[in-house]
Amino acid sequence: MPKRLSATAERHADLVRTRLLEVAPTGLALLELAADCGLSRWQTRRALVTLRDLCAQEGWPPLLWTRELGYHFCASEPELEAWELTWVSRELTQFRRMLTGTLGPHLQLFPNSAWAEYLTAQFRAIESNLEMAAGYGSQ
Repeated sequence: MPKRLSATAERHADLVRTRLLEVAPTGLALLELAADCGLSRWQTRRALVTLRDLCAQEGWPPLLWTRELGYHFCASEPELEAWELTWVSRELTQFRRMLTGTLGPHLQLFPNSAWAEYLTAQFRAIESNLEMAAGYGSQ
């Protein structure tokens, strides 16, 4: 079932989409995009989230953010794979920090915590999958 989007968010997403299509293949930084569309920073962020949902629903090219181009639509397989590998690596780091910085100490303080044991097992499974994806992507 498609996600329900507010009419205002859809209108703002359409403004952002139109502006990004006008400057393609380059992109725009958040503040440039906000100024060009006449939106606040918050409205622009909300429009970008909505636009990502619309891209998925409509089968449009994905909306990416990179340091070099800012927000832009991407149809290049190598760029998409590089972006996805970066995302996987970043999330892997976050999961490892959660395991070592929060769940580990939780289990040391409360060794019989069923919740912490459950989360640790789930996070270890996710960590393993992310490691495999990161290793596959770096080949």
